[in-house]
Amino acid sequence: MPWPFTDFPDTPQRVQEPAQFRPADWPTRPAQGGPDKAQLKAALGEEVEALHDLQRRFHADARQALLVVFQAMDAGGKDSTIRAVFSGVNPSGVRVTSFKAPSHLERSHDFLWRTVQALPARGQIGVFNRSYYEDVLIARVHPELAGDGADAPGFWDERLRSITAHERHLAHNGTVVLKFWLHLSPEQQRERFLRRLRKPDKHWKFDESDVRERAHWDDYIAAYEAAIATTHMDWAPWYVIPADDKPAMRLMVAQVIRGTLEAMGPQFPTVSDERAARLQRLAQELDPD
Repeated sequence: MPWPFTDFPDTPQRVQEPAQFRPADWPTRPAQGGPDKAQLKAALGEEVEALHDLQRRFHADARQALLVVFQAMDAGGKDSTIRAVFSGVNPSGVRVTSFKAPSHLERSHDFLWRTVQALPARGQIGVFNRSYYEDVLIARVHPELAGDGADAPGFWDERLRSITAHERHLAHNGTVVLKFWLHLSPEQQRERFLRRLRKPDKHWKFDESDVRERAHWDDYIAAYEAAIATTHMDWAPWYVIPADDKPAMRLMVAQVIRGTLEAMGPQFPTVSDERAARLQRLAQELDPD
């Protein structure tokens, strides 16, 4: 197939006019009157089954790679969405990488370096739980994390250009880039934080700094606006998924990934007539009756 791939699903969650992108215009909850929780769960099950078959063909085909990027505010549902959507795929064909605070070694390289190490090979699906976008999101809100030069004019614009060039390189060399922002409201984040605090088995997930970061909510939204408006491309689109309702969010994500894989058209490899004949003879040797 010709690269770059641009036949992504045209759903209501896909950004259409990045220059006019404003997070406030995008809902954090799906419209009322939709399917109930049981219906959403059943529909997700169907998507997971379809992804199982598509991923088997994709892995065997091995002509393309798929990179799926998840970004969200804290408690946005990245972990549970990745777990739910990819629950039925063969683990040998999917690699999930979570990016935390960079190590000393990672800081000694350019900001894209650590994520390049985790890019998927052809036939593989790579899932980034956070990504190089952290370096234009959290680092933009806390410039001291970006190192020297973060206060220079045009610093963040240059980083965004670097990301766009990076994704363009991937897209033109056989890696399809698909990006999700799980769009959470501050009210729903507060409720999820409270649930974590009230359940002892959730305490391990809670970082006290998460509460302090809520004071920077508007700064983070402004950083997301700049990142999405600048880096949304036909060959590396952003999907803004309402994240206040987890079952609906998971289904929307699964539908977009399924639609993308279907459009990529993976097929099981075929063999020549000569090889097919040899294989048939081998089968007869193993089972002469």
